[in-house]
Amino acid sequence: MSDWLISLEGTEAGRTLALCLALLAAVLHALFGALQKGRTDPWTARTVIDASYSAMAVPFLFLVPFPEPHLWPLLAIAWVIHVGYKMAQAATYSVGSYLVVYPVVRGTSPVFTVIGAGLLFGEVFQPLQWLGVALLVGGIFGFSAYNLRHVTLDRNLLPRALGLAVMTGGLVALYTTWDAFVIRATADPFTFIAWFFFLDGLAFPAGWLALKRRWPRFQAHVVRLGLTGAVTAYFSFGSIMLATRLDKVGEAAVLRETSVLFSALISWLVLKEGVGPRRLALMALIAAGAVIVEWGGRVAPG
Repeated sequence: MSDWLISLEGTEAGRTLALCLALLAAVLHALFGALQKGRTDPWTARTVIDASYSAMAVPFLFLVPFPEPHLWPLLAIAWVIHVGYKMAQAATYSVGSYLVVYPVVRGTSPVFTVIGAGLLFGEVFQPLQWLGVALLVGGIFGFSAYNLRHVTLDRNLLPRALGLAVMTGGLVALYTTWDAFVIRATADPFTFIAWFFFLDGLAFPAGWLALKRRWPRFQAHVVRLGLTGAVTAYFSFGSIMLATRLDKVGEAAVLRETSVLFSALISWLVLKEGVGPRRLALMALIAAGAVIVEWGGRVAPG
């Protein structure tokens, strides 16, 4: 499978597959984010999910080529970035309402990622694509503003929550850009994915044990959360990593942030929540922005 995937790099088929992977990551990321803001506090949720996907990664370590020597320091840097991101994310969800802070995180990250991809990979977004980014980000921030009017929260904590959300968005952009660099630096992309999940999942469980001196209680809903979150993370983060190997990092990152759109669609179609004209307009704005970014990249000269 690795040889087939690598053969698609730089081809139109590879670009189409990257588009599909980025959209799959968006759908699953909406689910993954919601899993961390439920009946379980975000620190416990993050711990059990990480422990689960680290354990699940162990068999795959024996099925992929061993990491090349130059890959270890790159993995170490990725590990540090992801630990910082997850701590910032858990703090954000602890301080602010998920419905308000999640769109801010997802709205800021694509802008930072496009800039970072330009600096690291020399990617250039066309003016039409920047218009698409503006529409998408505007729609995402619109959801945050809309939700702010319909949730109960401590307004004194709002500046702190929004600040943490912007910082988390910046860290999302940092790990997206760096992971794209690392997955392109290894011969087999699945080597990076397998070792990434194994190593990345160790930090929070180790920190929990060091601080609590015990493991989270094995309640049924906690076990389900860990297993469901782990599987979702594999397909969500794995998809976006492969998408950035096959095509432009910035475009994949922007498409992934349609997760806010899919989250609203799930609420509407599955949970039967009311939508209303404002939310429909915001959903249309996000969708239009994503289409313009993708179309603008395909019609760009060269």
